[in-house]
Amino acid sequence: MKKLKRSARLVEMTQYLMSNPHTLIPLTTFAERYGAAKSSISEDLGIIKEVCESEGTGELLTLAGAAGGVKFIPKCSKERALELIEELCNELQQPDRMLPGGYYYLTDILGQPGLMNEIGRMFASVFADHEIDCVMTVETKGIPIAYATAAHLNLPVVLVRRDHVVTEGSAVSINYVSGSQKSIHTMTLARRALKERSRVLVVDDFMRAGGTINGMIELLKEFNATVAGVGVLVESKDVTNDERLLHDYVSLMRVGTIDTRTRQMSVKPGNLFDKNMEFGTEEA
Repeated sequence: MKKLKRSARLVEMTQYLMSNPHTLIPLTTFAERYGAAKSSISEDLGIIKEVCESEGTGELLTLAGAAGGVKFIPKCSKERALELIEELCNELQQPDRMLPGGYYYLTDILGQPGLMNEIGRMFASVFADHEIDCVMTVETKGIPIAYATAAHLNLPVVLVRRDHVVTEGSAVSINYVSGSQKSIHTMTLARRALKERSRVLVVDDFMRAGGTINGMIELLKEFNATVAGVGVLVESKDVTNDERLLHDYVSLMRVGTIDTRTRQMSVKPGNLFDKNMEFGTEEA
């Protein structure tokens, strides 16, 4: 039990809630932790709720009754999300990011923890009202996005590998066709990594035709698992609808025309903003 001044208690309660997102916390937990009356704790939670919602950092849901409590749902306001994505679009349009073959350099962006935290918060906001058991991605560039998203949803990460690793035991492997190169690749997932009939959020850093993500979806069928949603950081628009293997997904950025001669490309906010999609909500 800690005896803290109210200001210090508010800070620590806020940190505790943010460290345990999507988790129902009984009021007695705080009352016993700080040696305070439930009425005082309720007043503190009211202040935290007001600040979080006014700043657009999240929602604090309450459930009345003996089995009730509070649950913090991380959020990113649509305005803040669009502001950050537009900044990223401008950064990606820099000519020095152009690589041979029409590719571009993205690794430095994926290596920024603070930025990935915000990207994860965006995906967590979009899929907050979905029933999800875990977040899945394929190695390697999708890993920072998957962990950031899972942290805000308080869920485990499932990692699909290109090659089987003996330390993971028996695994399920499938072949899939790359939508961009039309070549056959292999992906594998340890049998112990995913429970049967799980509901899975699939995320990745980049999608052209959707071959890799479609491969993950096919792999999930081997576990009788369900795709609860698909999120990609960047999608390419240099493929036709007929070439696209995936149509139900959320993208944060979209690469349009690429001129390899002048090293110019168009990067705009993704379909999340085109569709005017509402960020998810969850009832406690």
